This record gives sequence, C-alpha cells and structure tokens, in this order.
Amino acid sequence: MGKIIEIIALEKKYGSKKVLDNISLTLESGTIVGLLGPNGCGKTSLIKVMAGLIKDYNGKVLIDGNEPGEASKALISYLPEKTYLSENYRAREAMDFFEDFYTDFDRKKAEEMFQQFKLDPNQKIKSMSKGMQEKVQLILVMSRRAKIYLLDEPLGGLDPASRKAMLDIILNNYSEDSVVLISTHLIHDVERIFDKVIMVGDRRILIDDTVDNIRESKGKSVVELFEEVFKC
Repeated sequence: MGKIIEIIALEKKYGSKKVLDNISLTLESGTIVGLLGPNGCGKTSLIKVMAGLIKDYNGKVLIDGNEPGEASKALISYLPEKTYLSENYRAREAMDFFEDFYTDFDRKKAEEMFQQFKLDPNQKIKSMSKGMQEKVQLILVMSRRAKIYLLDEPLGGLDPASRKAMLDIILNNYSEDSVVLISTHLIHDVERIFDKVIMVGDRRILIDDTVDNIRESKGKSVVELFEEVFKC
C-alpha cells in the first residue's frame, strides 16, 4: 500500500459559511474507505475537492503527489450523488461515451455487468427507474481501470439484494493499486467491505480509524460507533 491522497488543513467556505474546517487525512491504495456523516456535513464538498471540481479552498490537497488538475482527473473515476448521464442516451450510448472519453474504460467488463444485472443496453436512461440508473452509472464508473474511485451515495436507490450485488462489483473491480472512497448513509449494508472509516461532523473529522481497530479497541461495530458519535 502507498499514500495516494493526502489532504492537509483543508478549509472550504460557501460565502461566509464554512463547510470544511481544518480537514487532514491520508488515503492509501489497496483500501476501501467509508466517508460517513449526517446530511450537510461536507462529505460531497470534500469529494468534489478530491475530484478537482472545487478549486477555491484553503489548505493542501495532493492526488498521487500532485495538486488536483488534469493529470489527477485522469486517475479518478467519480460517481456523483445525482444522475449526470443524458436522459436521452440509450445505455449503450453511455458506454460509447465512456469508451470515447476514458482510455482506461473496459467495455467488455461493462457489457458483462449489464448482462449480469439484466439491463437492456438499448433502453433509454429516462425510461429507467432510479435504481436502474444508479446501476448503470456505477457499472460505468467501476469499469474504468482507475487508481481512485470516488463514489458519492452509490447505493441509495437500490433494494437490499441489488446493494449486495453492487458491493460485490466494487470489491471485485478495484485493485491493490487503487483506493475506493464511498460516501454513504447505508452503513449497515456497507460496513462489511470497509477497511477504514472517516466520520465527518460539525465541518471536521471526528473519527479516522481502521475498522479492525474500531472493533478490537472500542468493541463496537461501525454502525454502533456512528450512532454514539452522532447521538442517533
């Protein structure tokens, strides 16, 4: 494992409102990390900073040793919280787009996952359910051979059986050279795949620890620690 993302003293404001305050963290390759916290705590802003979509911040952000920019974007496969595919695309046209735009896109892998989930590549995005759209987007994102996967609420619209299948996709499609960061509120469904969790609240990091250490030293599950920290 090696350090692939390093953030030091990150601060982000929207106008006069500070949403991230003195955030420092390190993410290593070969790990799956949970980014947890209540709505509005800054998780999406933090992910967008890593993805290079937010540039007006204070502090230091390094992606594989470089500041966010064109080079770092080539390393990152990003899944936003909201659907971004054109609703007029057919699913195969979305695959065409990824194949044209990303040199690391594995079309064969994507087509195999489409078959696995019984998704019709000729169906238009706008005629799909929210859950189907989320499956399409996650399949496309995980079919890239990226070094960093940033997944913002990837499972929210899926039923429990589909969540398990999609988690298996994540587990089976990242490598020891990559890191997966998953922002989610479905902790009970997802904690089994986490190596590490970062809990964000009140604009700052409250917990940054491995799952093994949480279970061994604190004697708690990730869900139990989350409920304790945020008084759920």
